[in-house]
Amino acid sequence: MARISLRDPAEVPELHDVLAAGEQLMGFLPHDALLMAHQPAVLRAFLGLVRAVYAPGGAVDPGLKRLLGLLCSRSAGCTYCQSHAANAADNQGVSADQLRDVWAFETSPHFSAAERAALRLARDAGLNPNAVTEADFTELRRFYTEAQIIEMVSVIAMYGFLNRWNLTLDTDLEPYFNDKSRPA
Repeated sequence: MARISLRDPAEVPELHDVLAAGEQLMGFLPHDALLMAHQPAVLRAFLGLVRAVYAPGGAVDPGLKRLLGLLCSRSAGCTYCQSHAANAADNQGVSADQLRDVWAFETSPHFSAAERAALRLARDAGLNPNAVTEADFTELRRFYTEAQIIEMVSVIAMYGFLNRWNLTLDTDLEPYFNDKSRPA
């Protein structure tokens, strides 16, 4: 059970638009948003960050962005964020092979050298202390522009916030993840 109670959406009608946007984005009302609703300015600012990080027309594949969040969250040990990122990756059309092999990306035949470089960044950035090296950036530059690297780091940093938030508050997964009738 979460360490802080979830806000009842009816108690914060001024956040209806933000909570509705979160529900539309995720397909369910995320519990971490209901926790952030205790600080409406934080919730609004966070939604702005999410929209910026996942803005249409980005230079990094949306599915790869979700895998970056998944791997970063796995390194940080946040099962709440891992569940959300895996679900979002699936919704973005990431293959079942990639989802299954994401933690073994270094040796999996389902990832390109470019994807491995990006996933290595996410894995190592999610660790504490951060384990990203100059060699990682040398490898990233073989495949990505500086703007693309910043876009990837933006995803990782956003998940860094979410990982700390949800691990600290012990956020419970939504019933959506226990619904056996939803598509796998």
